[in-house]
Amino acid sequence: MNHLSTTKLSSKGQVVIPEEIRKSMGFHTGDQFLVLAEKGVLILKTIEMPSLDEYQDLIGKSRRLAKTMGLTEEDLSEAINKVRKK
Repeated sequence: MNHLSTTKLSSKGQVVIPEEIRKSMGFHTGDQFLVLAEKGVLILKTIEMPSLDEYQDLIGKSRRLAKTMGLTEEDLSEAINKVRKK
């Protein structure tokens, strides 16, 4: 169900998401959002931590891909050091 409401920007730069929308979307105190702004449009996307199973699956896929590409732990260390120097 779509909800339409208005809100204001506070002097601290805060915007309140109206209660009806928070409830309908299942937002809770402390939820984190990715914020995208472009051409007068502001988009909030919830950021959710992956479950332990999802995390382990992602790590497994990353390791298999790295092995397929022939990457070594030394390659990873070099890449990390290069990024940290920027």
